[in-house]
Amino acid sequence: MEPQPTAALETVFRLESPRVIAGVARLVRDVGIAEELTQDALVAALEQWPRDGVPDNPGAWLMVTARRRAVDLIRRRETYARKLAEIGRDLPASTPAPEEPADPEDIDDDLLRLVFTACHPVLSAEARIALTLRLLGGLTVPEIARACLVPEPTVAQRIVRAKRTLARKNIDFEVPYGPDRAARLGSVLEVIYLIFNEGYAATAGDDWLRPALCEDALRLARVLSALMPKEPEVHGLTALLEFQSSRAAARTGPDGEPVLLQDQNRHRWDRLLIARGITALDHAHAGSGAPGPYVLQAAIAACHATAYSYEETDWARIATLYGLLAARAPSPVVELNRAVAVSMAEGPAPALALVDALAAEPALRDYHLLPSVRGDLLLRLDRTAEARAEFERAASLTRNASERALLLRRAQEAAG
Repeated sequence: MEPQPTAALETVFRLESPRVIAGVARLVRDVGIAEELTQDALVAALEQWPRDGVPDNPGAWLMVTARRRAVDLIRRRETYARKLAEIGRDLPASTPAPEEPADPEDIDDDLLRLVFTACHPVLSAEARIALTLRLLGGLTVPEIARACLVPEPTVAQRIVRAKRTLARKNIDFEVPYGPDRAARLGSVLEVIYLIFNEGYAATAGDDWLRPALCEDALRLARVLSALMPKEPEVHGLTALLEFQSSRAAARTGPDGEPVLLQDQNRHRWDRLLIARGITALDHAHAGSGAPGPYVLQAAIAACHATAYSYEETDWARIATLYGLLAARAPSPVVELNRAVAVSMAEGPAPALALVDALAAEPALRDYHLLPSVRGDLLLRLDRTAEARAEFERAASLTRNASERALLLRRAQEAAG
């Protein structure tokens, strides 16, 4: 038995709550009610574990306790009598010590259903992120609020409204198939990627990195790749996040200031994460068909991760991959990144022409990286006054304090 049940419960609940919620949601068909019943199981554990000790399989204890509460709820609802006959006949009426949960494959199926439900396109992107972090990441409302830099009441409202929307629209608790699955999978991957990106390069606030968000997103991607081993794009996203995460320790200096890719100490890159990324990318390439956007982005990240130095990076291949990505998923941001690769492969002049062609793009009008990239190209062409103006404009557009300081410093350096 664990001598510190409260501490053990906090850890177990963070790890097991997604599976418990998923298992209960399959019974009650409502993620909001499933979360409430899971919380009831947590309260029961808080009452019993300090007295009786932590069970040998605490996750199974929580699962069975929550499922029994679900059955009790269904019993109290006469309209669910037929459903009770289906799911309650093999559960004992008494409450002996909790047994092992159902077949692990059933649990994995339930978790996959929960992923697709929490990331349903009927919800806004903000709601999907909040609900995913709550149900699948196990984060509390205050933790999500800190991660997303919004007030706690805003996060709480997003989660409540998301649950109500799913219930009101009678969203099925299921994994879709065929064209619906492809469409929904895109939403799932997008949410995980948005969570990671907000941790990798925060859009606002004082800190450039929020490692906890990156870790949550990477964990979700790994879970999804285990649940959907035949989906190349799932492995592609996992590989991409593994590669990006490998550079985390080198991306900030002693005082938390950003360190650009060309200045990073590559000895600080995590070789284990790079190896995991290569393995995931191999799994992605094992699938049939043309590579999707996440596989292509992972291939680009692999070029960076496997290069011995910034100068030795295979920039020509990266530019080619960005060209393929632009054809598969057209985006001005992708074109901007391609311009950076072209600048390294062919020089700043042809790259500047590509960047200038993007100046009229409405989507990039307030995007701080457009003047930042342009400033870097102008600086390399010795057009220092213009470069300084671009860095200053970029600094005025970013909402992240650390990045603003970096851009202003580059503006000063351009001034000489």
